[in-house]
Amino acid sequence: MIVTARLSFSAAHRLHNPNRDAEWNRRTFNEDNNPGGHGHNYFLQVSVHGTIEGDTGMVIDLKKLKDIIRERVIDHVDHSNLNEDVDFLRGVIPTAENLALCFWQQLASAIKEGSLYEIVVEETEKNSVTYRGEDE
Repeated sequence: MIVTARLSFSAAHRLHNPNRDAEWNRRTFNEDNNPGGHGHNYFLQVSVHGTIEGDTGMVIDLKKLKDIIRERVIDHVDHSNLNEDVDFLRGVIPTAENLALCFWQQLASAIKEGSLYEIVVEETEKNSVTYRGEDE
């Protein structure tokens, strides 16, 4: 059984690799390299895999799952600059791919009922990334 919670957050970021020169960054990231950054209204979808617990009829209480997501991720990233304001993103180029990986790292150990199965970071209605812990 897979249970999924979906939350939203708004944040700004700049795609920039400080180890490369300005021309490489402009060519690679285009308008996403704007020195002033830009913002998105993101959606974060978190799925937990497990068996239905007999006494509750649930894999994990969705309220509890949402509380974990808020505490470990949303409260840190909402209305922030992802390049500058979020400790667990320091030194990370905040692409949707890297966000999914870092969010996984924040959430996996906190989920005790079932196990983290999948994270989807939706940057726009047309762009999303799915991560299932392949690099862990």
